[in-house]
Amino acid sequence: MAEAYIVDAVRTAGGKRGGKLSGIHPVDLGAAVFDAIADRNDFDTKAIEDVITGCVSQGGQQSGDLGRNAVLASNLPDSIPSVTIDRQCGSSQQAMMFAAQGILSGTQDMVLASGIESMSRVPMGSTAMLYMKEGMGNYKSPRLEEKYPGIMFSQFMGAEMIVQKHGFTKDDLDAYAYESHRRAKVASEAGRFQREIIGVEIETPEGKQIHLVDEGIRFDATLEGIAGVKLLQEGGSITAASASQICDGASAVLICSEQALKDHGLTPRARIHHVSVTAGDPVIMLEEPLFATEKALKRAGMKIEDIDAYEVNEAFAPVPLAWMKYLGADHSRLNVHGGAIALGHPLGASGTKLMATLLGVLDATGGKYGLQTMCEGGGQANVTIIERL
Repeated sequence: MAEAYIVDAVRTAGGKRGGKLSGIHPVDLGAAVFDAIADRNDFDTKAIEDVITGCVSQGGQQSGDLGRNAVLASNLPDSIPSVTIDRQCGSSQQAMMFAAQGILSGTQDMVLASGIESMSRVPMGSTAMLYMKEGMGNYKSPRLEEKYPGIMFSQFMGAEMIVQKHGFTKDDLDAYAYESHRRAKVASEAGRFQREIIGVEIETPEGKQIHLVDEGIRFDATLEGIAGVKLLQEGGSITAASASQICDGASAVLICSEQALKDHGLTPRARIHHVSVTAGDPVIMLEEPLFATEKALKRAGMKIEDIDAYEVNEAFAPVPLAWMKYLGADHSRLNVHGGAIALGHPLGASGTKLMATLLGVLDATGGKYGLQTMCEGGGQANVTIIERL
């Protein structure tokens, strides 16, 4: 039976909006992680058969097949093709899934899955808003409006709906957000991100530097400080402190067949045990990881207790809280090194970014199985289960 293996996973340290990575073109951010994969692993890069790149805001500097442009800007051979895909926040997790499926099908032996998103240079929602301002309409077609009258699909509103449905309080969200920063601080200071983060040269007022530390971590965070952040909506529960941070970044995962491992003398870090994607209610939207994980575990013949570490994207604090509550998951195994509330959520780059972190957590804890999932626009969710080798 064919198997798909993860050889390496890398990411840039996150950059805040207008922060340390904002001076770098997204194409060059992608080129940096591609080059890192090639530099860290001794193999002929001509063997890479495809580069699948996730990106949500495909406009402006991220238009024109972003992944292909990043290949051309990198040190990879120009002969390597690339495609850029959008499954909203799960774009690069879907890139991993497509890469694994290509290998499992026997049609490919080595594929690079990646994600790139500069939210400073191509702001979230700008690709829709610019067309609307020019009078070109929006995504809401007459038939879609007929099915969902008067509804403008909103992740923020979906998150508030989860708070109400699952009975959380603002205090619950604030406590979760504080713990995300605390865990990220501990992991960063202990060097837990050292293997996954690749240095990116940046220009600063003090001269050139290498960016190696996630810019969003509040090393001095307090629960009181987080609790004092104003509500995003009167009468709601969510604040900017309990939501994921806008972030610039890129990430990549090299996935190979057993034959490619032998041909190139590569040592795998993990085996891809299961991949799946589901969809549900597009209005509450962010709740789908609960049901997607339940279905994935059943299909994989596993229970939540069999999983040693979980990465559930912290789009908003109520998402991982609801996920834990629904599945009876252990908080000590969830987002062990912190999540997007502290580390940032570079949209299309977050899927492969989380995989780099999940591998690091399994290495640090000695765990065997890891599970990754994330909520996505349209009420979708990807799930990936890996076995550390």
